[in-house]
Amino acid sequence: MPHVRDNLPVIPDDRANDLHGLEVAEEADLVIFMAGNQFMVMSDLMAAFRARHPHIRHIFYETLPPKIELRQILAGGAVFRGRVIAVPPDVYTTVSPDPVAQLAAADRVDPDRCFVYLHNRLALMVQAGNPRGIRSVHDLGRPGVRISQPNPQHEDIAEHILRMYRQAGGEDLVQRIMTEKQQSGETRLTTVHHRETPQRLLNGRVDVGPVWATEVAHALREGHPLEGVVVGDALDQHRAVHYVACPLRTGRHPENARAFLDFLRSDTARRIYTDFGFTPAAS
Repeated sequence: MPHVRDNLPVIPDDRANDLHGLEVAEEADLVIFMAGNQFMVMSDLMAAFRARHPHIRHIFYETLPPKIELRQILAGGAVFRGRVIAVPPDVYTTVSPDPVAQLAAADRVDPDRCFVYLHNRLALMVQAGNPRGIRSVHDLGRPGVRISQPNPQHEDIAEHILRMYRQAGGEDLVQRIMTEKQQSGETRLTTVHHRETPQRLLNGRVDVGPVWATEVAHALREGHPLEGVVVGDALDQHRAVHYVACPLRTGRHPENARAFLDFLRSDTARRIYTDFGFTPAAS
């Protein structure tokens, strides 16, 4: 779990695969903090962006949970394996309005320059064959069902998941999953769910994890022995999930930030996101 060293948040040592281009971070021409659940898209997305803007040579981007990235921005850096990463991002994306409000209050972003570019929905990830017979959100409250649960302190997805729990079973279900089952060890919190939940399921350490539907699709595409349980339109939060992109006032490369933000709204980027199961926002 992230902690603080010398007033800077600490990125867990095992998260190197969410720090891309770290070796050029200090001289980067563009720094992007992406909401981490887009990790599966980034290789194709950045290749297409580089092809369109070959002069933007050195790019450093993170695919960590937005709340961890938010703490980095507000603190002026983070520590990873003893190294201070102090480069300010030019672009930040999130799936919750709260980080944007916090950054605006700190005079780091102008909300009027932020925009919605994507949508997603929730699903439940389980082992192939669904051995515990998870059929609905209510089943997460069953005794003995072990849950990989995103931590509300670190992950924006958690607020959407908690809303799903409330809509499915009221505060009783929230209390059951987030308090009672956490105390018993059946609810196990994550720091970076898009890495931890699939691995816990593959290792047999949990039975189910609420995730983005795109993460289920990615696991299937990769051939992992996992599958998804659809929670239904009434609960999957698709109407409430809005990915927001913002240019940072403190970024060092405003022109390159504008180029990337324009690219996010391009037909090319929209096709890439669609291929990975995301829903691009209306033009």
